[in-house]
Amino acid sequence: MKIHAHEVMRLMLELDTDFSRESLGQAIIERFGADAKFHSCSKDGMGVDAVIDFLESRGKFIARADGFNTAQDKICNH
Repeated sequence: MKIHAHEVMRLMLELDTDFSRESLGQAIIERFGADAKFHSCSKDGMGVDAVIDFLESRGKFIARADGFNTAQDKICNH
């Protein structure tokens, strides 16, 4: 099953906590499964680590006191 990277961001908003790379990876695995593959408009076939790298490289994370999260306005609607 392919899941859009936006769903990871929605998960982050839903859980409303500060994440580390490790805790975000664990949350992704718990929600979507260890074998889930993610895609975006420009990339396909990303695993858990790759989707985290991708979102970070696109500036989708916001630094917070104890890690990072995201914001609704960081999720593009296309």
